[in-house]
Amino acid sequence: MLPAFFISDAHLGCKDPQADPQGEAKLIALLKSWQGAASHLVLVGDVFEFWMEYKHYIAFEHWGFLRALAELAESGVKVHILKGNHDFALGSFFPKYLGVEVHRELELTLQGKKVYFTHGDGLAAGDRSYRIMRRILDFPLNQYLFKLLHPDWGYALAQKVGGLSRKAGEGKCCPWGEYEAKAKQLLKKKNADVVVHGHTHIAQIATYPEGTHINCGNWLFDLNYIEFKNSIAQIKTYEE
Repeated sequence: MLPAFFISDAHLGCKDPQADPQGEAKLIALLKSWQGAASHLVLVGDVFEFWMEYKHYIAFEHWGFLRALAELAESGVKVHILKGNHDFALGSFFPKYLGVEVHRELELTLQGKKVYFTHGDGLAAGDRSYRIMRRILDFPLNQYLFKLLHPDWGYALAQKVGGLSRKAGEGKCCPWGEYEAKAKQLLKKKNADVVVHGHTHIAQIATYPEGTHINCGNWLFDLNYIEFKNSIAQIKTYEE
């Protein structure tokens, strides 16, 4: 039985000096190694530092990564991507041209287990600001108005805002107990065996009577990903 893989919070395009400068190249290499050797790849949100889907423009700096996704899908791997709080504007480009399905949340049956995926922003009780911001970002009129900016200006503005947001969050304690409580609720509500999310950048796996709770960690700084094989999840770190 082929394994499935989950990756979250790559923030491709991020200019943070602490990020691995070869992070995107390493991710492309990893995707290539999985061609025909995995059943599923689920990208659990914030794959990009920013993504806005224009009619006649894509972020060409990520062309190698986009091509690797398409090649992975062509090899028979089912590839899914979730909208995060940074790449909230993912759209039809991915399924139409890459063969990658786009979701806000996702339910899959993997190796006999029902697995529920969500990016994770807004799960914690203290994430009220994320929930408010998500509504603002998702509002169609706001996205239309943003697209009136020249793409270069729009991306520059988003990079600046994303950097300020990350800096503001530095040093804040991740309320793991709140995520744990929410995961238990979701396991019951979704009748799932496994709940998977990202967003916090902290890789953790916990097992409760209700089921299994997986936090994917982050690719941006730590090159984390999850291997789900024989119904068992393991935190992995990229190796050359």
